[in-house]
Amino acid sequence: MKKKILVAPLNWGLGHAARCIPIINALLQHNFTPVIASDGAALSLLKKEFPSLEALELPSYNITYSKKGSLLKLKLFKDTPRILKTIRLEQYAIQTIVKSHAIDGIISDNRFGLYHKHVPSVFITHQLKVLSGTTTWLSSKLHQRIIKRFDACWVPDHFEQPHLSGKMGHIENANFNITYIGPLSRFQKQPCSPEFAVMVLLSGPEPQREILEKKLLNDFKNYDGKVLFVRGIMEETQVSYTSENLTVYNYMTSELLEKYLNSSTLIVARSGYTTIMDLAKLGKKAFFIPTPGQFEQEYLAKTLAEKKWAPSCTQEDFSLEKLKAADDYTGLETKETEFNFKALFGLFEGK
Repeated sequence: MKKKILVAPLNWGLGHAARCIPIINALLQHNFTPVIASDGAALSLLKKEFPSLEALELPSYNITYSKKGSLLKLKLFKDTPRILKTIRLEQYAIQTIVKSHAIDGIISDNRFGLYHKHVPSVFITHQLKVLSGTTTWLSSKLHQRIIKRFDACWVPDHFEQPHLSGKMGHIENANFNITYIGPLSRFQKQPCSPEFAVMVLLSGPEPQREILEKKLLNDFKNYDGKVLFVRGIMEETQVSYTSENLTVYNYMTSELLEKYLNSSTLIVARSGYTTIMDLAKLGKKAFFIPTPGQFEQEYLAKTLAEKKWAPSCTQEDFSLEKLKAADDYTGLETKETEFNFKALFGLFEGK
């Protein structure tokens, strides 16, 4: 009988769910039965990608951002009691799910409460060090304490340069089991003729996603070239419209997204880690606009600019004129390696 592996990404934008897609495909290829579990838009995305797989709904963290980036840290601090409650609810849920669905292994992408003492449990993260300004030492220590509750930690990056996560994904003297599994992407690079001058990719918690959407839709009306705009809104039906130079989709599933990422000259997006992994895999030129107040995205954008891979600017300072800077950057890149998923999944054969 095939072993059943629960794959459960955090619903914080679409990035965690998106980077679980290649993991789920690898499980299917290696004769496991994945069971997907999440909530909100993340669960919706995975159900559209894998309609034949069993899907379970988990307690929601209900993560939202403040309208002012400077208040994000305070907002998350105030949300801490609710987050802790959700972690406890996840623990109750996983005890029931393991029994009722005969789960043989758990892969949690940043869901803190999804581990089980009798079932091999994996935590996926690129943030061994959690950047939070002056409290980075504390947020990192708390995160590492959570990681230690799992049997293994998989970091979607290379251990050696060139790596993508910088100091977040690389720490010294870790006292838990870390495996670097290489950058995760659901996409493949394909040769094709340019169809759009710019592709705008949006995702992430509200209200910041919508704030950036309104700004960019207004700005790109004046752009001299074809622009493809993906709003990152998971709805029941995929819809699109074209108005002059702008083509707008509410969302795209992997096949269509891969096609247009390959056929767009420049990608404008948040500097979320999954987006960076995808664009590095495809060798794309990009311009990044980090979410205001999110230390991780601000750090990644700065690091990529220092490597001369991609320029960036703040949301407030963005203008179409700034896109010209991309000509002076090389574009994103990563090493092409084939990871041994069979060995990685050996963890689920051992208990």
